[in-house]
Amino acid sequence: MKIVVLKFGGTSVGTISRIKKVSKIILSFKKKKYKVIVVTSAMSGMTNNLIKKSLKISKSFDPIEYDVLVSSGEQISCALISGQLKSLGHKSRSFLGWQVPIITDNNHTNAKIDFVNVRNIKKILSKGIIPIVAGFQGITKNGEVSTLGRGASDYTAITLAKYFNAEKCVIFTDVDGVMTTDPRNYKKAKKIKTISYEEMLEMSSLGSKVMQSNSVQEARLNRTDVLVKSSFKESEGTLITKRKKIKNHKIITGISSTKNDAKITLVGVKDKPGVAAAIFKPLSKNNINVDMVVQNISADKKETDVTFTIKNENTIKTVNLIKNNKEFKYDKILIDKNVSKLSIIGVGMITTPGVTYRMFQALSKNKINILVISTSEIKISVLIKQSNLKKGIEALHKEFNLDN
Repeated sequence: MKIVVLKFGGTSVGTISRIKKVSKIILSFKKKKYKVIVVTSAMSGMTNNLIKKSLKISKSFDPIEYDVLVSSGEQISCALISGQLKSLGHKSRSFLGWQVPIITDNNHTNAKIDFVNVRNIKKILSKGIIPIVAGFQGITKNGEVSTLGRGASDYTAITLAKYFNAEKCVIFTDVDGVMTTDPRNYKKAKKIKTISYEEMLEMSSLGSKVMQSNSVQEARLNRTDVLVKSSFKESEGTLITKRKKIKNHKIITGISSTKNDAKITLVGVKDKPGVAAAIFKPLSKNNINVDMVVQNISADKKETDVTFTIKNENTIKTVNLIKNNKEFKYDKILIDKNVSKLSIIGVGMITTPGVTYRMFQALSKNKINILVISTSEIKISVLIKQSNLKKGIEALHKEFNLDN
């Protein structure tokens, strides 16, 4: 049985006219003799509206009820797509997560998929029926509705592709594919034809919103090829695949950036063993993700300044946790919310010397000061003033020949 999994994002199913267009795309794969499994997001804007309603009830809305509430948007999309296919004379049936079932852990609002029971879907596929599966949701072993985190319909699709041994997984969105950088920041951004799992994982974790990080990691672990393309117009899209399948790697594949970072500096921390652990332990316990970290030790080695970055929305909570922490001493806290992280990503830098120098030189020529630096095997990130972000992206895009 030749199976394809097709996933449609919120903008792709945002209106009735778009749902009619999506139905034509689904049927085009059926004409190619595929057994089609469809995964859909909620109509664009619907999940945000549901979240706003929960906040009007309570700022700490119960997580179990939250999952029941925000998962309802996908139910509407499923029914509309299935109804449209039936009106065109084709067999179809909608499936919510619990009807498949997609079994998850008990981590409400950000659950992980433990298991997919393939029996029900396989049964209707064998009868020529097109299943329309609600993305973003599942059910716990306790029988409670669960959700997989924002943007996780991709995660649903890629997991189904794994369990059904699909020939391909196609993610339909409102862009042509994965771009070298965000076109809103730089108009000369180009579409990337092929990108490795590792590069895509870095780009998604560093600010690219084409795919959620969990989804890319799932594809990487299962070695599932994923094609990202537009549902609005015909285009080749971007293939996310393993490194071995990619020929002629560029040194740098793409540039990612963020605008919601805050830089926290603890000045005059008494330097002693365990002080870093004492600073970051309460943050970890409160699910505050710490990103870039720099420690500067004074000449007499008695004091140190510790700088790290977090998301803007966690600033107040982080500062309160530090002020209430009696495990270490410091002189003062400095907070800067007007910063952005700028990153270059590419497996080509593994075998190419001088990439770091070229990046820093390009920024220096444009009078952009680097505040913090972090690196990995295929990524270099710098923290800069937010006002310099677009200028920095343009400089690096040109330096690494991504305009061509």
